[in-house]
Amino acid sequence: MIDLNNLKNIVFDLGGVLLNLDFDASIKAFQKLGLDNAISDKGLAYSDNVFYELETGKISPGKFRDRIRIILNNVTASDMEIDDAWCSMILDIPEEKVKVLQHLNNDFNIYLFSNTNQIHISRLHKWFELTYGFGFPSLFTKDIYSHEIHKRKPDRESFEKVIEITGINPLESLFIDDLEKNIKGAEEAGFRTFWFNNPQKLGDLFPGKF
Repeated sequence: MIDLNNLKNIVFDLGGVLLNLDFDASIKAFQKLGLDNAISDKGLAYSDNVFYELETGKISPGKFRDRIRIILNNVTASDMEIDDAWCSMILDIPEEKVKVLQHLNNDFNIYLFSNTNQIHISRLHKWFELTYGFGFPSLFTKDIYSHEIHKRKPDRESFEKVIEITGINPLESLFIDDLEKNIKGAEEAGFRTFWFNNPQKLGDLFPGKF
């Protein structure tokens, strides 16, 4: 359970907390396009640095796709084929979690801070609006993405950037993430935290709210 005393702001992670993911789905999709070497990297998902350069906005989607063609040894792979493979890890955001966010908005400032990239978030935004009939960003006071701020979790500087952008007091703010290293980074920046490390209903974390 989460202590709601003196809490004004809640900052949610995206993948693993709100969004269901299947990293293996993208690996399998890339294999169908020609990948013949392992790119799994023990929870970081992908070992080639190009994935993290995209995630911090250091390279454009176009340069990312060009690098993927080299990794795949497949110069004929189209932009759409690469994007579809890369986005196949994105599953869904359950309706139950959408309703939790909408309800929490009545009592707290709700933020999002995600390590993601332009290709993924563009695809997710389109899927969400088609599914629910309104824009994903409208669920939050502000949604913040690593590729836009050029910093990624768990680096303390990324959380300090969130504080700078939003103006929130971390002592009055709760950060929720499914990865322990990200929780530690948030704590270093002064946030209250909750490690979402067990399958559970999101609403059950907020006593008296649901």
